[in-house]
Amino acid sequence: MIAVEIAVQDASGARTAFENGADRVELCQALAETGGLTPSSGTIDAVCEAAGDGTRVAVLVRPRPGGFVYAAEEIALVSADIRDCVRRGAGGIVVGALLPDGGVDRDALRRWKDAAGDAEFVFHRAIDTLADPAAILDELAVLGVDRILTSGGAARSIDGIDVLAALARQSAGRLQIMAGGGVRIEDIPELVGAGVDAVHLSARSRSANTAPSGPGGGDTGFDVTDSSLVAAATHAVRGG
Repeated sequence: MIAVEIAVQDASGARTAFENGADRVELCQALAETGGLTPSSGTIDAVCEAAGDGTRVAVLVRPRPGGFVYAAEEIALVSADIRDCVRRGAGGIVVGALLPDGGVDRDALRRWKDAAGDAEFVFHRAIDTLADPAAILDELAVLGVDRILTSGGAARSIDGIDVLAALARQSAGRLQIMAGGGVRIEDIPELVGAGVDAVHLSARSRSANTAPSGPGGGDTGFDVTDSSLVAAATHAVRGG
């Protein structure tokens, strides 16, 4: 069965996702501003509780915005955060690390895989910064990656659909290919037809809360998980 994963930032978003048919959530913070960073320990606890089953929660562990070439102290920090996520009940860990030449940072991934233990090990859209995402798929499988989140190297998954289809064929069941990146509801049937194992989207809309944030407080309002978008996504995936 094709899984539906919703990117959420809090327990309310997780409840909305699950109540409307999502199979799994990816938890992060600062999604709109940075593409996602490691959430707080309290948020991880709250989302695992909302899920009722931590195996339905994958946590993004990303220590800062920017590229995916990490210094030794950052790699150590990610290892510690991964252990904390697993200890708190998260069933999946989402990471990505590259070398300056664009290759996989094998040492970082080995350390992080060890820290993750039995949790699902997911490589995120760092793969989409590469000219040839397929070139590292076999290596990621050997390193113990269970799932890859990718747009096929395009800004939007639908524009990378040929690459996604090729990755799905190349994976040959060794790991899952999850389409994610600018996914719209109308794109989902074609993405499913490409042979991916899962579809990932944020299903966000702006909150109705327009309380002023004050000088230096940023924009008014904030993103929330939209129940109608989650329901439409699950309906599109399941073809009902």
